[in-house]
Amino acid sequence: MPTQTPLPTRLQSVQRQHIEHIFKLGEGQDIPQLPAQATIRRSWLRCLNEYHLDPTQPRPARVVPQQTLIEHRESVDELLHVARAGVDQLYQQIAQLGYVLLLTDHRGITVEFRGDPNQDQQLRKAGLYLGADWDERFAGTCAVGTCLHDRQAIICHRQEHFDASHISLTCTAAPITDPQGNVMAVLDISALNSPTHHESQNFSLSLVTLYARMIEDAYFLQRYRGCLMVRLDTSREFVHVNGRGLIAIEENGQVIAANAVGRELIAQHQQRWPPWSASHTPMLGELFECDITDVLSINSGTSDQLRAFRARASNVIYFISLLEPRRPRSTQFDKVSASSLPESLARLGADDPAMRKVQKLAERLRNEASVNVLISGETGTGKEVVARALHASGNRAKGPFIAVNCAAIPEALIESELFGYEPGAFTGGRAKGMRGLIPQAHGGTLFLDEIGDMPLALQTRLLRILAEREVMPLGANTPVKVDIRVITATHRNIEEMVQQGEFREDLYYRLNGAQLRLPALRERADKLYVIRRVFEDAATERAASVPPRLRADAISALLAYAWPGNIRQLKNALAFALATSESDEITVNDLPEQCLSQRITHKAPPVLENHTEAQANSLVNLLKQHHWNISAVARELGVSRPTVYRQMQRQGIVPPNWQN
Repeated sequence: MPTQTPLPTRLQSVQRQHIEHIFKLGEGQDIPQLPAQATIRRSWLRCLNEYHLDPTQPRPARVVPQQTLIEHRESVDELLHVARAGVDQLYQQIAQLGYVLLLTDHRGITVEFRGDPNQDQQLRKAGLYLGADWDERFAGTCAVGTCLHDRQAIICHRQEHFDASHISLTCTAAPITDPQGNVMAVLDISALNSPTHHESQNFSLSLVTLYARMIEDAYFLQRYRGCLMVRLDTSREFVHVNGRGLIAIEENGQVIAANAVGRELIAQHQQRWPPWSASHTPMLGELFECDITDVLSINSGTSDQLRAFRARASNVIYFISLLEPRRPRSTQFDKVSASSLPESLARLGADDPAMRKVQKLAERLRNEASVNVLISGETGTGKEVVARALHASGNRAKGPFIAVNCAAIPEALIESELFGYEPGAFTGGRAKGMRGLIPQAHGGTLFLDEIGDMPLALQTRLLRILAEREVMPLGANTPVKVDIRVITATHRNIEEMVQQGEFREDLYYRLNGAQLRLPALRERADKLYVIRRVFEDAATERAASVPPRLRADAISALLAYAWPGNIRQLKNALAFALATSESDEITVNDLPEQCLSQRITHKAPPVLENHTEAQANSLVNLLKQHHWNISAVARELGVSRPTVYRQMQRQGIVPPNWQN
């Protein structure tokens, strides 16, 4: 009976052969033993030529420090909250087969992990663990790293790995993309040992891809839970329970975002109708050749339980169901993430990345009175609103919030206003003296707005107050102790002022313990949320018996305007509209004239109904003149694209590229 080669020796032999194959590929040789997948071959070449990895030097698993892992997990906390149910469900299906599950962020760091505790030591050594770095530039060809690079699902089976120490592993990964199509995470299942044949992992690929899509769609539904949304599928029976497409829309039918299936449909539409740019999303009615009112009436316009609307897109029949916002429309964007923010902070914004960063940082700082906060942003962006929210969400909420506009107090009075004064301190003062604004903030928050306009001489005294936590009122002999949290705000570039000697450098660094930068309204991705929130607040102040409604045409005009005065200007515009409107519905005609300066005006729509044969010929000639570009024809006629589509259908006009 022949003796078997010891396992370590056999493994070393396989590793040497594996390293030889990599070098042969790098030299341009093509031998049968090399991986069949072109994706793997390209990755091996990247590892050799771009990353300069040495296949003869296996790298031990790299696991990031605990603090670094915390930062990576925090950057995807909203996704993790949504994904955990899918992660647990998938792991239950694969655990008995010896697989572990990894969820990484877009940099390849494992932020979620499921595995057998009995294999803990082996899994750590192999890098199949929480915090492991699977970036292709470090780990070489692997399922996670190569999936991130190529943005597609992949199997990396045994000897397909670049690093020889990984050739006993089998790994299968699929990307998870955000609503814009950017990869934000990778879902991976791996095993320390597996069958030799590559085909054994085909089912793993299907399973991982399925769950990655499920997590994507769950994230999409969570992200746009406050919006009108449509589901779509080619099957009417499945559209409600397993509709593959998801598209979030405005009330006027403007597409906000879509999942992978919806984005593919939009891309096909843009290719079919060339003046549409890749960055422009169409109206839902243009996408499905229907009227938005047909879609909005789905839930009340059908008699059976399968409430769905039949429509055509890219020459395919789809069934569309309507999902209403999860909350009443007036509060549809109250929460910015699955994590529970204090209400005052949650109301600051919705899905704008810059504002989400402000909200998260504010939540961490709300109880840190020793950290002075500087809020920066253009005039009118809501700096005092953020300061009040920070105060209201913290442990000083029951204390006073004293707001001081440093630009509004005359320079001659600012010292007495801030510090107060004793009786008889100066001629013209109150007989009993006055308690200054800073002492009034004792136990609460002092908000110094437009701090950049504070005189230099006063900056010195403010610095001393911050250092010693006491105030010397004018005319007093003993200082007054103050327990205050200081929040400052400015629209000016303080760093530039420091360089020019206009602002004390030491005071700047004392005030800028943390900085919250507010985006301009024109830059915010959640502009619709801001409009609705401001309108809701303005309408509530009027206490009308019938709550007013902001019509879609007014919303479109407000979204199109650049708002140089930011949220303050928006408040004034909506207050004007509410005050002057003669009904409970605010239309575009109720808005101030300045908000209409960027509206696109159209010619009056011509009558396209009851076409005669001559009119049909006229439409055909116009279509031919514009090379069957429906958008161009609609623009010339001053009508919507769905109107042109309907007339083409009535007259039996079919574009040449639609004919078989």
